Amino acid sequence: MKIEYDEMQNVEFKESWRDEYLKWICGFANAQGGTLYIGVNDKAEVVGTQDAKSLLEDIPNKVRDVLGIMVDVNLLQDGEKNYLQIQVEPYKNPVSYKGEFHYRSGSTKQELKGNALTNFLLKKMGLTWDAITEPRAKIADLDHEAFELFRKKARKAKRLDDDDISLSDTELLEKLRLVEGDELKRGAILLFHKDPERYVTGAYVKIGYFNDDADILFQDEVHGNLFEQIDKLMELIFFKYMKAFIRYEGIQRIEEYCVPKVAMREALLNAIIHKNYGGCVPIQIRIYKDKVVIWNDAMLPNGWTVEKFLQKHGSHPYNPDIANAFFRAGEIESWGRGIEKICTALKRQNLNPPEYEQLGDAICTTFNFIEPTTSESDVPAGSGRTEYQPKETGELPKEFPKELPKELPKELSELSKKVFEIIKQNPYATNDELGKMIEISSRSVRTHISTLKDVGLIKRIGSKTKGYWEILEK
Repeated sequence: MKIEYDEMQNVEFKESWRDEYLKWICGFANAQGGTLYIGVNDKAEVVGTQDAKSLLEDIPNKVRDVLGIMVDVNLLQDGEKNYLQIQVEPYKNPVSYKGEFHYRSGSTKQELKGNALTNFLLKKMGLTWDAITEPRAKIADLDHEAFELFRKKARKAKRLDDDDISLSDTELLEKLRLVEGDELKRGAILLFHKDPERYVTGAYVKIGYFNDDADILFQDEVHGNLFEQIDKLMELIFFKYMKAFIRYEGIQRIEEYCVPKVAMREALLNAIIHKNYGGCVPIQIRIYKDKVVIWNDAMLPNGWTVEKFLQKHGSHPYNPDIANAFFRAGEIESWGRGIEKICTALKRQNLNPPEYEQLGDAICTTFNFIEPTTSESDVPAGSGRTEYQPKETGELPKEFPKELPKELPKELSELSKKVFEIIKQNPYATNDELGKMIEISSRSVRTHISTLKDVGLIKRIGSKTKGYWEILEK
């Protein structure tokens, strides 16, 4: 006789019993449940087992003693052949086999390790990584300027009522569900703490420009809260690391980056929101002359493949509390359209979609492109063309100084130049006023002012509140 079964069910056939099949029962219990037949071959044909009656008693005892769960074991007959049916129900709590956690996915059983095990245990407990509280962190340690940056973004996005935006920092945390009683959730620390890495190791981004895999030319690290990281990364990538194609439509000069800004921003947001911060390693961005590779410690949702990931799908953020804050700030959609937006932006410039690959506990996103070859593309595009892409010789293009104001050092970023121009027009402008004009945080303003002071362009006269900036340019 051949066993009739639904192809969609979790069913496993074994000709004889071995104690290692407790792993399969563990996998069924941790997933959606399933049925294990003993005395049936891979073709679902009953071959019988000689010790069926003794196993009828032994298997439930072994399952109980080793796995700590109960299963139904039924003795069935096909003529003179005896075989067993072991029915396993799904369990809400995680089930382990001698300290190992197994999971039945599709037609395969796998032992859960690393990120997969972390995800599984959190899911069984009804938690996500960013929703776990951190009792060492205090609300008083959070950065008010980080809240102000969020409010500015949320006000512009109109995804929070004005009354909610006007709440105190503590009340805003409660509105965003980033506190549990008096304790901060991990998501709150990453979004608003002055020093997230004090509690979350590796909560930063490394970026480098590579000649090849073994030859790095220069690099940076981006630290701070997650909102700041996105803004800093976009500034670094497009004003220091990326080149652009230059073309003309009539007399209008058109500059197109090898990776559109919309696509890059979505890819960075995906990496930050879906990262497994429990892995304690930073996001790594490698930029080459012909590709950008974003390496992120993350896993696809259970049962997903790269092919499904690239199709239309719902939103399944690994860190839903962090995702909600970014949604309220207008940075992302809530419909799982990030990949679609990336592909659409690339298609507009006749570029291929990115390549995604699951490598162990990491997802690699690769943007491939053709290196710009025009002479004008030897420096990044960007309004103001403020920074150059170092050649292998380390020399500047001869034409570079002609495109920059003579009084400003070439290494200044675009935002530093904007801060300088505003200070020239209004030496009494405060950090808050500068931030509002350029739409960056006061902390970022201080960074650019420090740069301007270091290169000898400005000098502070008087106190912070009643003084002014003296322009030192020649």
